[in-house]
Amino acid sequence: MVIPRARCLLLAVMLVPYFGCSLARRGQDVHCGACRALVEELEWEISQVDPKKTIQKGSFRINPDGSQSIIEVPYARTEAHLMELLEQVCENMKDYGEKIDPETHRKTYVRVLSRDGKRMDASNTNIDRKVISDLKFTCERIVEEYEDELIEFFSHEKENVKDKLCSKRTDLCDHAVHIPHDEL
Repeated sequence: MVIPRARCLLLAVMLVPYFGCSLARRGQDVHCGACRALVEELEWEISQVDPKKTIQKGSFRINPDGSQSIIEVPYARTEAHLMELLEQVCENMKDYGEKIDPETHRKTYVRVLSRDGKRMDASNTNIDRKVISDLKFTCERIVEEYEDELIEFFSHEKENVKDKLCSKRTDLCDHAVHIPHDEL
């Protein structure tokens, strides 16, 4: 049976909103998941820095009295430390997998490999190479696009950074109200 051109056009117009929303939501899920995973990884990396490790900060000019205005500050959360972390943090996305909520069909991203390299429960988790690649690519785009915001937030904020950064500041997670704080 041949479908007249007008019916094909009508059918296409009717399906675009459905598939368009589905694709947009899928894109938002991966952006939100990448942002939340990125924040979790940065928070963990920051927590691993020896509190005794310091860095010199200030002016290296010599004052008229012969002194310098240099102070020692904790290394964790300095711009230098955060820049170093941002260069490599998206590599950790290889340790994540994708879960789909059976009721809402929303995607979330969870660790499937512990920090010490042991496999975690990955039941009902998609660990396909494409999923990991998409998550890593999205993470890298977020780092590139929001580098200043990430540095600003992690230099000063310590509480509820996932929601503040991923929802309020960047709008990458407009549905974050429905995501528990400890879930990615």
